[in-house]
Amino acid sequence: MKPVKCDFISDINNDIRLAVDTGKVVIGNKSVMRAINESSVQAVIISSKGKKEIIEDIIHMCSVAQIKLLKFSGNSLELGTVCGKPFSVNALAVLSPGNSNILKENY
Repeated sequence: MKPVKCDFISDINNDIRLAVDTGKVVIGNKSVMRAINESSVQAVIISSKGKKEIIEDIIHMCSVAQIKLLKFSGNSLELGTVCGKPFSVNALAVLSPGNSNILKENY
């Protein structure tokens, strides 16, 4: 499964923030991989400039598990900012979307 590139930046930013604030998400490479293995993930968002080996593993795991994969157009620091975190975020798994349309929209 090939990652979908997010071109509508303001929409994806809003939906990521809504998912973090109102839904249930997991942040961090190890936590995302663990959640994928537990089959509790509905979507995964990866930053465009993360560690290649880890990102490739997450992409492969998502394709095998047939999980929606979105590629955030910014780097990991920008993804962390969108999530409202004061640190960089390479990967984010959406367990429950809350009030966001992240699962319904095609970015």
